[in-house]
Amino acid sequence: MSHPRKLDLESKLSTQLSGIPRSGIRDFFELVIGRSDVISLGVGEPDKPTPWPIREAAIRSLEKGQTSYTSNLGLESLRIGISKYVEEHFRVSYDPKTEILVTVGVSEALDLAFRAVLNPGDEVIYHQPCYVSYGPSITMAYGVPVPVNTRLEDNFALKASDVEKAITPRTKVIALNFPTNPTGAVEPPEELEKIAALCVKHDLLCFTDEIYSELLYDGAKHKSIVEYPGMRERTVLLHGFSKAFAMTGWRLGYACAPAPLREAMMKIHQYCMLCAPIMSQMAGVEALRLGAEAYEGMRQSYEERRNFVVKRLNEMGLHCFNPGGAFYVFPDVSSTGLTGREFALKLLEEKSVAVVPGDAFGPSGESCVRCCYATAPELLEKAMDGMAAFVAKYRKAGA
Repeated sequence: MSHPRKLDLESKLSTQLSGIPRSGIRDFFELVIGRSDVISLGVGEPDKPTPWPIREAAIRSLEKGQTSYTSNLGLESLRIGISKYVEEHFRVSYDPKTEILVTVGVSEALDLAFRAVLNPGDEVIYHQPCYVSYGPSITMAYGVPVPVNTRLEDNFALKASDVEKAITPRTKVIALNFPTNPTGAVEPPEELEKIAALCVKHDLLCFTDEIYSELLYDGAKHKSIVEYPGMRERTVLLHGFSKAFAMTGWRLGYACAPAPLREAMMKIHQYCMLCAPIMSQMAGVEALRLGAEAYEGMRQSYEERRNFVVKRLNEMGLHCFNPGGAFYVFPDVSSTGLTGREFALKLLEEKSVAVVPGDAFGPSGESCVRCCYATAPELLEKAMDGMAAFVAKYRKAGA
């Protein structure tokens, strides 16, 4: 009897996945799992639990037996709350019945937006360094990722002139994320206005990820591209609860968009996800009711930690600009003679401090590392002490 041929499962996989890497963040932190000695400045999430009133709202919903599906669009009460919140914070109004979709995190909302509009070969311009999902999400929607590099000398702001050079007849979307993960960059209003003008001039859509918009420092006020003339009708505004409200594990986000775009996104959402968990949605209602009361204390503590970390990094000779938002710093480590990846691996091995290699966010981040300062102040101090000794050793060796 002949033996059956060994099944080659690799050959059965979608060719669309062949060039997509694993997440550079999660891949690196497989090295950290199980190590209690490590101080992690890695995964980007608040170090505090979700504020108690928000958790309590979810508990009450469970006690009442509210464990069913919701509308594909999300709870009406939540969509009404989102509409009010967005109008207050972004100065743009959306109809909760026809222009708002509740999603399973902003990651799902971004994926839905790409899949709703892209045809094979359509190009999407986005800025690097950027969050790890942008390029892969575009590719999985059969689009063509077109990264535009931002530079440390510009504080990682996106230049409209660089965007304009990247526009071709195949360009369909410009994707933005400000404040930015991993750099903490905030886009200057004058550049944002120019990019808005490019969108109108070339009849482009814009997807803007505003997940860090509440976390701004130095008294700054957030400005969204959706506020500029001609942008509301061509923009998908993506936002959620993970960062400001410390609700990463609740997986709750939303998209605000003109009705035809919202409807297209909803069609995909209803077949692949159905709806966000009702308990999370009930918690979201309470989060929006609380507003700044829920996150302002955390925001202030992040600003203090940012000031401390930026000062220490520059003192140890790692050039680091002062980020205007989010909770990350993105220092250039090239003065040590190491790449960002070499720096991160050796720092973990020698000082038990975990940071993310900058190339996880695109080739333009190769000389940098990402440090998340949403970590307890005493741990930040220990991490900076360890990093300072590490940097001194390698700078001396390279002198």
